[in-house]
Amino acid sequence: MPYNAFQTTLVGTVIRLVSGNRLLKYQDEIECPERYTKEEIARRQKESPTQSRRVSRYETPASNDDVTIVEETNPPRRSDSDETIIEGNPDHIKDLQKGRGKEAVGEHNNSSNTGMANNEQQAEEGMKEDPNLVTWYGDDDPENPYNWSTRYETFVALQMSFLTFAVYIGSSIYSAVGLTAFVIGYGIGPMLWSPIAELSNVGRMPVYVATLFIFVALQFPTIYANNIHTLLAMRFFAGFFGSPALAVGGATMGDMFKPKHLAYAIGVWGCGAVCGPVIGPLLGGFTYQAKGWTWPLWVLVWLSGGCFLLICIFFPETSGKNILHRRMLRLRRITGNNDLKTQAMIYSSHLSGGRVVYEALIKPFVLFFDPILLVYNTYLALIYGLLYIWFESFPSVYMGVHGFNPGESGTAFLGIFVGAWAACAVFCYYIHVYLEPIFDANNGLIPCPEIRLYPAPIAAVCIPIAMFGFGWSGSDGQVNTSAFILFQCIFAYFGDVFYEEISSVFTLNDLFRSSWGAAFPLFANALFKHLGIGGGNSLLGGLACLFVPAPFLFIKYGHKIREKSRYASNKS
Repeated sequence: MPYNAFQTTLVGTVIRLVSGNRLLKYQDEIECPERYTKEEIARRQKESPTQSRRVSRYETPASNDDVTIVEETNPPRRSDSDETIIEGNPDHIKDLQKGRGKEAVGEHNNSSNTGMANNEQQAEEGMKEDPNLVTWYGDDDPENPYNWSTRYETFVALQMSFLTFAVYIGSSIYSAVGLTAFVIGYGIGPMLWSPIAELSNVGRMPVYVATLFIFVALQFPTIYANNIHTLLAMRFFAGFFGSPALAVGGATMGDMFKPKHLAYAIGVWGCGAVCGPVIGPLLGGFTYQAKGWTWPLWVLVWLSGGCFLLICIFFPETSGKNILHRRMLRLRRITGNNDLKTQAMIYSSHLSGGRVVYEALIKPFVLFFDPILLVYNTYLALIYGLLYIWFESFPSVYMGVHGFNPGESGTAFLGIFVGAWAACAVFCYYIHVYLEPIFDANNGLIPCPEIRLYPAPIAAVCIPIAMFGFGWSGSDGQVNTSAFILFQCIFAYFGDVFYEEISSVFTLNDLFRSSWGAAFPLFANALFKHLGIGGGNSLLGGLACLFVPAPFLFIKYGHKIREKSRYASNKS
């Protein structure tokens, strides 16, 4: 584990705090960079007293005089992650256009890694014009997560996947109404946790640690609940406080992995999100059969508690904005220069509280009726609902028809587990063989977002076939693999098309998808009672058939739909 990464873990932070910063010192505490001393800054300001102030194009300047509009140090990127953009909102472009004209703002670069490619050069240029701006110490700064080794990035990604697994195994370990309460909680949670994790003075690690601690603690009143009302309330809050793993996990991957390799990390992390709910019935079935209904929750306590200890010791801060914010605070303390600031502070100083609330809570619903988002969010919500309705239909088939006991019935979910990892392998192979050469041929860029959707039509066709097959034969077919591939393709497509609104897009998707996932188990028993296993799954398969044309149509006409979309960032 890199020394500079351990400094940002919870244990590393506590050691520094208790020792009064005498242990685990940063390099700039041992030898302060000369460029941040008061004397050096005063000298540079004296040499360039009339210098124009550099302002990000995502910042609204107080005046149009003597302002040079530039790209921000870390602009919003197109990525496969659900990255919340709170500081430096793209809507301020409109304000700049009104004040200085389009020529001042310039053409928006639609490339997925423009910000990363020019990040250090722009930071250095910004330093020359604003000596109080705290930036990275060059292209090879070891504190920059993009400079971590592949081995360590993989280690952090696996921790993130395990965290997601440990939390979301709790969604299905207690079924029916308890499952619904949990899923509603983690559908609402991202509306709060995503914006908080994007704040430069908070970061991601404290959100993960604090919410996971509360998640573990909530299992005890759930276990000892004396009535159904307490039980459901605790399940709801467990989902709410467990949601950061899914809400911010993609952004954490985007902090470390560049666009060319980000899809691999998202795929592995996505497996944790899928495997949690499908392993829940397996563990829950055997423990319930042996020890009673509370013991599945004890398993959840042990699993999530172990994960809590792991991330306290080994999980570092990955947000570049937060790492630079900590550096700025250190340098202020060392140099006594309270004028030092980060680019994120400049952005946030021009964001009103109302604007932050709008972006976090209102904007997702404004985006709901965009044609691309309306179609695909409904499609993904249906697939999510199908996954969760299986937590009711599987016991009906394997216990009611085949005579399995609760533990044996849980083994049927291993098909979804195997399917998820098989899909991950297929998707990674597709990226390596097909997408990576396109990246290389286009200087690391994706020329057309629709190429992300090429595997989706095959998966879309397989889902209704698998639903009919399960309904009439009791075999789950290929729906597991197909659903995983569809999610990966569509999420990647969202990242390319709506990268300036990616926070709101994924918040909307999570809320909408979770609502369907919470509702479907509630009517599962009535559905299968009146229509039977075959008829009920045929009805669901018929609904899936309605969306089969969607990937085909978007591959062919996606560029025209993007041109007419009000919120698409990439219209070319």
